[in-house]
Amino acid sequence: MEGALMSVCVEDNVLEELIKLLKLEKIEENIFRGQSQDLGYRSVYGGQVLGQALSAACQTVPKDRRIHSLHAYFLRMGDARKPIVYDVDCIRDGKSFTTRRVVAIQKGRAVFSMSASFQVDEPGFEHQDAPPSVPGPEGLESDIEFALRHQDKIPAAIREKIICRRPIEMRPVNPIKPFAPEKREPVRYTWFKTIDRMPDDPAVHRYLLAYASDFGLVVTALYPHGHSYWEPSMQVASLDHAMWFHRDFRIDDWLLYVMKSPNACKARGLASGRIYTRDGRLIASVVQEGLIRYHDDPHQGIP
Repeated sequence: MEGALMSVCVEDNVLEELIKLLKLEKIEENIFRGQSQDLGYRSVYGGQVLGQALSAACQTVPKDRRIHSLHAYFLRMGDARKPIVYDVDCIRDGKSFTTRRVVAIQKGRAVFSMSASFQVDEPGFEHQDAPPSVPGPEGLESDIEFALRHQDKIPAAIREKIICRRPIEMRPVNPIKPFAPEKREPVRYTWFKTIDRMPDDPAVHRYLLAYASDFGLVVTALYPHGHSYWEPSMQVASLDHAMWFHRDFRIDDWLLYVMKSPNACKARGLASGRIYTRDGRLIASVVQEGLIRYHDDPHQGIP
């Protein structure tokens, strides 16, 4: 199975390949196996493990119960050359809520753990923060288009993975120049959606949103310091991730990701996110802390 990992650039339908990647293979009761996606870093992208872990949990929960929150820790760097096994612990099935604990295992060791809670649909009070007033996605340059225009400035070690066609299109409202970052307010706005129509299963949209929620969130903490994750001296990695799902949505319609970093200290950066539909409904909230180390020696790794 190790030879089945996805290459840096997939030539087929990249969205179909991603859905297949997140669907998982059931190998025993409450135990699933997922292949790894190589984005060129050799280590596994954190959103992949989030999406696969949520997919595993969803497969053990009745269809009438939908994810409303998850809390996860990235414990070890995953190897993108090897598959990952997901062990789901069905710790509670109540009248309204269902709770699952998922451990991702690679090479016999836990690389990730997550608790997730599911709820039946219930009516109740409603309020939400209003979305920010920002331009819509029309006419904005996608991150891929930007990278292709500036590919000569992208470090050779990461160039191929940056310019590959991706299953989720992202159009930044207030883009930075990652090869020449300037100090700025730690706020980021990005429109995103899948490049093709998605299946109607709500669970697929939710674990794909978990996958996408890890893109670019913690790097917002670098904005006030004038640094970019493209720099060889920067080490950026997700440490933990919490997510709350509020309202129904489709990820094949445009969604606005509002990201802000309220704090950075002790080689960690904190970032929060709110995700809105095009018509202004708040569908999810995200909080993540990540490692943000600057090494004088760019070859220095995690001790």
